[in-house]
Amino acid sequence: MRSYFLITGCLCILYYLVLAFYSRRLRSTFAAFWLLSGGVHLLFGCAPLPVSLYRALGWFCLGCWILFLFTEFKIVRAMRAQCDEEPDWIIVLGAQVRGRYITNSLRRRLDCALACAQRFPRVKVIVSGGQGPGEDVSEAEAMAEYLKEKGIPGEQIFKEDRSASTRENLRFSRKYADAEREKVGIVTNDFHIYRSSLIARQEGYRNICLIPADSNPVFQLNYLVREFFGVLQVFLFR
Repeated sequence: MRSYFLITGCLCILYYLVLAFYSRRLRSTFAAFWLLSGGVHLLFGCAPLPVSLYRALGWFCLGCWILFLFTEFKIVRAMRAQCDEEPDWIIVLGAQVRGRYITNSLRRRLDCALACAQRFPRVKVIVSGGQGPGEDVSEAEAMAEYLKEKGIPGEQIFKEDRSASTRENLRFSRKYADAEREKVGIVTNDFHIYRSSLIARQEGYRNICLIPADSNPVFQLNYLVREFFGVLQVFLFR
């Protein structure tokens, strides 16, 4: 069991260093989890704990891994979803904007929405996201500007600029879309699509299709682990 903790701890810290080097930021999204997790694993690996305690920790870790893998199976399966029928609306879920700059994850969502709008020219697009710290405009405003620059007509874009979470994205977007009768496509990064679908159903959307955008491969593991905790939160704290 000590070997498990030592190896896992070293791998976690190594991945944190990869994220920090790649992003050039010591505190990129959720990256601190890997540093903290690595430190805790190394502590258990080096501490002179009794065999009985290591045995209990082993069973605890096994239970956590089973829950984690079951949840990740759900997440990864949803990442392969496709929207084959024309939706009435698509909702592009917001993500961080730095000043007015579209971040990588958000650009991927918008490019995916752009491809969908080109495939289904009559679809109406809701860009959803409020204004947070470090943002000069609301996420919705920045997203609308990006789509207009790429050729989507302004009258086809509807801005929801009050939300501060995925749940609020979907709840406040009901101002435009009839969640019970119309077909609504949800556009977000692939790792986030499963949790978004759970929240959408909780918020009363009856006919949804999932439109997953790709994500940065270096951060993919980081995002998938973060989503595990996000999905648990959806089930435990609606």
